[in-house]
Amino acid sequence: MISKALTAASTKPIILTILKEGEDYGYNIIQRVKDLSKGSLEWSDGMLYPVLQRMEKEGLIVSRWNISKEGRHRKYYKITEEGRKELETEMNQWGDIIGALSKLWKPLPTAE
Repeated sequence: MISKALTAASTKPIILTILKEGEDYGYNIIQRVKDLSKGSLEWSDGMLYPVLQRMEKEGLIVSRWNISKEGRHRKYYKITEEGRKELETEMNQWGDIIGALSKLWKPLPTAE
């Protein structure tokens, strides 16, 4: 299980990346994250929807209501241009972190 702090830090870039692929709704986002992380990240409705609301207020995403094929009302989310810029920033920052950690976590050469 991934810590709450790391989960919180990664939520925005994960959501933006999923929405970069296309419009999606909350339950499906939760399932995608669970599948992508092989169960390591398990988001709840109570965790996801406040984040989506905050991201919408920040102008990173927009939403619209639609009726699914099954007749259910679902709120679909879509990334905005501002969200794409934010995703690029997030990707650069995470790339720097991943790069630093990969250098630190490589096996040390043996001393001769």
